[in-house]
Amino acid sequence: MTPETILTNAILVLPDETLHGTVVVRGQAIADVQPGRSHLPGALDCGGDYLIPGAVDVHTDNLERQVQPRALARWPSRSAMVAHDAQCAAAGVTTVLDALCLGDLGFDQERIQTFRDGVADVDALTEAGLLKADHFLHLRCEVPAMDMLDLLDPVADHPLVRMISLMDHSPGVGQYADIDFYRKLRRREGGLDEATIDRRILEMQAHRTRWRDPNRRALLDRVRGTSIVLASHDDRTEEEIAENAADGISISEFPVTMEAALAAKRAGIQVIAGAPNIVRGGSHSGNVSAMDLVRAGAVDAFASDYVPPSLIEAAFQCAREERITLPAAVAMISDHPARMSGLPDRGRLEPGLRADVVRVRLHGSLPIVRQVWRSGERVI
Repeated sequence: MTPETILTNAILVLPDETLHGTVVVRGQAIADVQPGRSHLPGALDCGGDYLIPGAVDVHTDNLERQVQPRALARWPSRSAMVAHDAQCAAAGVTTVLDALCLGDLGFDQERIQTFRDGVADVDALTEAGLLKADHFLHLRCEVPAMDMLDLLDPVADHPLVRMISLMDHSPGVGQYADIDFYRKLRRREGGLDEATIDRRILEMQAHRTRWRDPNRRALLDRVRGTSIVLASHDDRTEEEIAENAADGISISEFPVTMEAALAAKRAGIQVIAGAPNIVRGGSHSGNVSAMDLVRAGAVDAFASDYVPPSLIEAAFQCAREERITLPAAVAMISDHPARMSGLPDRGRLEPGLRADVVRVRLHGSLPIVRQVWRSGERVI
């Protein structure tokens, strides 16, 4: 007999409405969504909590925080992956695109080891059935890095790769257009002296001049004809958006200006904003406010970036503070990112879809994740 779970007396956040009702799960799928309360003896009374689809996180660097909990303390990689997975699931994230960095720009050499270990750990732990969330790969390709293509080639055809973002974290462009801000960041995070920072900035700018364009063309050629979704990163200008549109890039991740976000929407490019930007009330690096982008209708989806719990909190905050319905806000952390990633089998509370379900209770205005089911199995 197929296992059945009945979740009742809940506020169901459906694609177009909220409904006091019941969700019936059989096996790995949602079997039925019903109004009203079930009185079957095996039904789980949710006590009026919300039931929402599991969040889909298309970009999280959270693994890096587990691998490197302190500047000089590197944690064993597989243990770090297990901790990262548990944090995502506990935050109601049932599908994770682990964002792993390919390419050394001179300041973050250990990210390459995190990338290599991360791919191996996802493979091993997925095969063993030990992960609570469903994990895929998001390859963050630093196009000015001379080693990026060599790192990409062995994994470009990996079956778990769903997304590739073309990144450029060179000083003077994108997120780091303000060179003085970049210097302060490197002093604070790396403890480097001014002469070393200035030397490396000049080296990185020279590498960008040499490698950015040929690496970009080679990357686009490498993945042309595949199902991998391409995203740009930290767009600042309309000219950057125009180049991306011409190259078939369909997503703009974390645009740093309103100008770029609106240009992306006009070009038919979907926009991902950072959920921490919503929760914190602004960008940690002084860029455009994500809430301003929401108000301008220039956001299609949120990603957690570096704080997995920010996704559900951002959705409820947008529904509370802006003229956005809760179903529309929840869709920005579930249905929309699922479709962006080519995963239309999840992201909505609908019969026939995967039973990725999250029970949420409001404590004042703060949404608290109480229980999580992935493919019908309770994991939290």
